[in-house]
Amino acid sequence: MKQKSNIGHSELPLPRYVRDVLSKYNISLPSPLGEGLGVRLLALQSHRYPDIDMPFLLNQLAGWQTAHTKLPSWAANEDIIYPPHLSMEQCSSEQTAEYKARLVARLTGVNASASSALHDDCSSLSVAEETTPTPQQVHGRKGLKGSFCDLTGGFGVDFSFMSRGFERAVYVEQQEKLCELARHNFRALGLKQAEVVHGDGTAYLHQLDHVSVIFLDPARRNEQGGKTVLISDCTPDVLTLEEELLEKADTVVVKLSPMLDWHRAVDELNRSGDVVREVHIISVRNECKELLLVLQQAKSKTENKTAVEKALQVFCVNDDSVISYTLDEASAMSQRILPAAPVDGQYLYEPNASLMKAGCFALLTARYPLSALSLNSHLFVSDESIDDFPGRKFMITSVSSFNKKELRRSLSGISKANLAVRNFPMSVADLRKRLKIKEGGDVYLFATTDAGGNHLLLICRKI
Repeated sequence: MKQKSNIGHSELPLPRYVRDVLSKYNISLPSPLGEGLGVRLLALQSHRYPDIDMPFLLNQLAGWQTAHTKLPSWAANEDIIYPPHLSMEQCSSEQTAEYKARLVARLTGVNASASSALHDDCSSLSVAEETTPTPQQVHGRKGLKGSFCDLTGGFGVDFSFMSRGFERAVYVEQQEKLCELARHNFRALGLKQAEVVHGDGTAYLHQLDHVSVIFLDPARRNEQGGKTVLISDCTPDVLTLEEELLEKADTVVVKLSPMLDWHRAVDELNRSGDVVREVHIISVRNECKELLLVLQQAKSKTENKTAVEKALQVFCVNDDSVISYTLDEASAMSQRILPAAPVDGQYLYEPNASLMKAGCFALLTARYPLSALSLNSHLFVSDESIDDFPGRKFMITSVSSFNKKELRRSLSGISKANLAVRNFPMSVADLRKRLKIKEGGDVYLFATTDAGGNHLLLICRKI
């Protein structure tokens, strides 16, 4: 995946609506705008402009500022209208949306870039002139093929990227205001094949004709507004709709909480048949953001569990790094364990967030010339530097037991450090208090347990 944009606020035009209002009322903002600065300044002046819909104006400016890092190509489009804060918070980033676009292109054979022409000659129709399409309407687009349906449209970021290569694309959303935004923004983005449906995704599914791909991002908040992570607690409940989803689409892509146990999710979705084909664990800058499951109906009723497990692939993604493996490949392996305690001069490795989530630690010892420090440490050691390791890399400068004298000697001159615990009986907070070391600096400390059950403190520098 591409890294986030570093384009500054001053390099992109303000949204057209914001610019027009500021011009009309002769309001000036500082340049460049700091994060949130324009919003705060406008809010302080709101009493001076009673004729301005100030909450909407502030929301547009705040959304545009958020989009600079989260959706840079949208921030560069001055005609985009932004939703309330919660929708901006919940929507996908451009990195993850682009990944999903490439994913569905590979799964269906459509060209994710074939719709570049859709960004030219946008329709000039107003929202009021639009008509709500039926599931049976098909609008041909030259160079595009197949059909795509997003049953949980939201702000429409995923839809706008994933739908590009399809001849027909339907966005379904039950919030009318989000539908209005989608109609406007899809025109601004040149998505001429986009059909916006204001309605319930489950009800629309019941009347939907067969499509190439159905995408769902179930709402992960309950009626009280609290976050949920179980599939059955999300809306709509994919487990309840699973059979119909697979009947109505060649491929179903489900986006789930990154907090979910993906093994359990696969088991739950395979309860009445082995249909989960791919698992994608997506991280951005080493923070796990999304869990995607790809579902496809078995090619034949005789396809047994063993065959499906061999076909099930797991993709661990962190920015541009992608590690993939099959379930049977990983399950047949065991970790290579470091036979003795690590020593200074060796290299220490911490897998990226997606690999940690996947739990494929034996795979790492098979693919790279390194050994696990212990079975449950999730830290790895090598004698030589491995430049392409998918995670953080450190040089071990010293190894200490937790003997008081040895600790004092090893930590001499270190007043602050970055501390982590792995397979260790104390929390970071408690250990930091015991060591009397402040947070920060260039030193990295890992408190862990080796294969012999010995508690160790590894003093490292990042490389």
